[in-house]
Amino acid sequence: MDFLISDIQKNLIANKNNIIGIDGGTGAGKSTILTELQLKLESLGLRVIPLSIDDFIHKRAIRYDTSQEEWYCFYKLQWRYNYLINEILAPAKAQEKLDKQIELYDKEKDQYNMVPLNANTPYIILLEGMFLQRNTLKRYFDYISFMDVPKEDRVERVLRRDTYIGNEAEIYNKYESRYFPAEDYYFKRYTPLKKAHSVIRSE
Repeated sequence: MDFLISDIQKNLIANKNNIIGIDGGTGAGKSTILTELQLKLESLGLRVIPLSIDDFIHKRAIRYDTSQEEWYCFYKLQWRYNYLINEILAPAKAQEKLDKQIELYDKEKDQYNMVPLNANTPYIILLEGMFLQRNTLKRYFDYISFMDVPKEDRVERVLRRDTYIGNEAEIYNKYESRYFPAEDYYFKRYTPLKKAHSVIRSE
């Protein structure tokens, strides 16, 4: 973590908004790192806005299009990229302050809740999620760190975490049909491990 903080500080643009991404496969521990990183940056006197890409998910009717393969739906239809870009990333990149209500997804209710987002410049957008280095998003980031965690370790985590899906066999089958093929496609097309500014490896 100390190396990551030091490297981020070297790459931050002083007195301007910065957008930092925590990329990685499913179950890599991105949200945990985001929380730790937020606390470290705030202890340095920086204004941080933490977000998850999963705050910007499409409703179930869109992201589970039964006419398409599951992995394709996850990769292509899961997230509201245009909304995220237009409401947050583009204004931040343009050095605008944030003073608005934004829609964040509520998974349990399959609806959006309005949440205030207020920040004077300069601030840091800290966004964790999958597929952050795809062409749609990458140009908005000033810094991206990739979490390199072996697949077998990530499988263990999601089997413990995602019990809402069902038993272990049901969880594993869903990941094998929906999530892992999508990330394999992303890893092959974009080689995010090589292109990130830094890599966080599992210990």
